[in-house]
Amino acid sequence: MSFTVAIVGRPNVGKSTLFNRLMGKRISIVDDKPGVTRDRIYGQMEWNGKKFTIIDTGGIDPASSEFIFSQMKRQVEFAIDAADLIVFLVDGKEGLTHADKDVADILRKSGKPVLLVVNKVDNFKNAPENYEFYELGFGEPVNISASHGLAVGDLLDRLAENIDDMQEVHEDEDIIKVAVVGRPNVGKSSLVNAILGEERVIVSNMPGTTRDAIDTYFEVDGKKMVFIDTAGMRKKSRVKEDIEFYSNVRALGAIDRSNVVLMVLDAVQDISEQDKRIAGIAHEAGKAIILIVNKWDLVEKDEHTMNKFREKIKKEFAFIQYAPALFVSAKTRQRVYRIIELINFVMDQYTFRVKTSMLNELVRDATAIVEPPSIKGKKLKIYYAVQTGIKPPTFVFFLNDIKLFHFSYARYLENKLRETFGLEGTPIIIKVKEKGEKSQ
Repeated sequence: MSFTVAIVGRPNVGKSTLFNRLMGKRISIVDDKPGVTRDRIYGQMEWNGKKFTIIDTGGIDPASSEFIFSQMKRQVEFAIDAADLIVFLVDGKEGLTHADKDVADILRKSGKPVLLVVNKVDNFKNAPENYEFYELGFGEPVNISASHGLAVGDLLDRLAENIDDMQEVHEDEDIIKVAVVGRPNVGKSSLVNAILGEERVIVSNMPGTTRDAIDTYFEVDGKKMVFIDTAGMRKKSRVKEDIEFYSNVRALGAIDRSNVVLMVLDAVQDISEQDKRIAGIAHEAGKAIILIVNKWDLVEKDEHTMNKFREKIKKEFAFIQYAPALFVSAKTRQRVYRIIELINFVMDQYTFRVKTSMLNELVRDATAIVEPPSIKGKKLKIYYAVQTGIKPPTFVFFLNDIKLFHFSYARYLENKLRETFGLEGTPIIIKVKEKGEKSQ
């Protein structure tokens, strides 16, 4: 059984700073503006041989009637429900506040065990001044300074004490990681919610609501997946705040650590250069790609509408002809059920392996149909080919002369590979070696 810890507290007490300190890298956005961390951020760590899943949450402001804070409270409640233990973080410099007491009331009603942690204690000689926090009713607090890393080890020791009798779970290497990317406000979070059937990600019609990359783990039909819902990626010229800069960086990181990329497009808007740039990043990173055309319910249609849109996609995304397109509506859930099916399908293609004998039979047939090029009487010879990797499928062709291997013939061979083996949804990497060189 996995041991999950949720870091909870009012805004701006240092939850993301503590989360990043525990993770050892910058995962949550840290900023002094209340409400920066809006959704739940998941991370895994190990301490003294014990593994934790840590959830960083948006700050609770129970008294706020603002839309984003009311939804933030719902996200914290989801995190509390998923957690085995709550780290209730308070600010040692500001002292006990009414908002802290309100958060404490919410935590008491949850019935979950709570570890009270006083942050921003830079001078431990003054720690006795924090006795006011005993009023919250969660026993003796742990004093730390997350920004300076002081006593964080003591905190981890206290956490470890709570899981001595719990089973450790190692990260499943076979989990399918899916990055959900696209421009702001194309409906990425709504799409994830529609797939999961639960509002696990904040949904708003305000562009840029999702600022971090949110990991949502789930299992369907015996297969484990994680959805990484990213902030909408903006052009660099439009990034005016540090928050948006880090969001863009995080979206790029989400693509990098994914297997499958769901490239979400807005059916009621033209395909933009930004759309093509994002898809190009996924393609260059060698990821399996699915084009999801969202908001299809808002499009006025006739019997030719979908085919016309497919032709537009084919023209604008010529560099990823291999990517299937699915027309959906997160709002009405039209065809949403097919997304999981398509993810599993392209993942199979992404991890496809072909026998060397079958591959070389294809090479013989292909070179017989279209003769290899020649330059100044010297003809290209392909001696044999091998598959050297997956994710994406990678092939090495051994030749007599690399200079004779024109890109157009490489494209021809790629098309023959797809024609014979399918490989829909995944890029293909073709490498060439002159005979005698070692394959890499």
